[in-house]
Amino acid sequence: MNRWTPRVTVAVVIERAGRYLMVEEDRGGPFSLFNQPAGHLERGERLVAAAEREVREESAWQVAITDYLGLYIHQTTDGLTFHSHAFVGLPLAHLGTPLDKGIVATHWLTLDEIDDLARERRLRSPVVMQRLRDTRDGRLHPLDIIRER
Repeated sequence: MNRWTPRVTVAVVIERAGRYLMVEEDRGGPFSLFNQPAGHLERGERLVAAAEREVREESAWQVAITDYLGLYIHQTTDGLTFHSHAFVGLPLAHLGTPLDKGIVATHWLTLDEIDDLARERRLRSPVVMQRLRDTRDGRLHPLDIIRER
């Protein structure tokens, strides 16, 4: 019997002066895709630590995680299910470290520029834009809503 297991991921919305940090990813297709810094939770890792790590690895930015956006569930066309825990982060410092494999570049984009990418189908998933809208609308939760032991 095959056991269904969703993929657990984290993503971080980071805003600075009206622009959002986005990573441009080479996914092997005809064009690159855009996403917030995001990635998989590793065994034994706590959610906030995973979020901070993914931002460092994918964008070379150090952030302070300030809020929890919520759990976003996305099913892909090939049957995979992702449970993505989304956070809001405050940029602290650019570290200048190398970016993760597959990350082409980082960009600080306006909401309108990201909306243009959405219309061009250049966002990694529909969840990317939803996280931005939820952040803009103030749909934030305190970090202590997460209970980890």
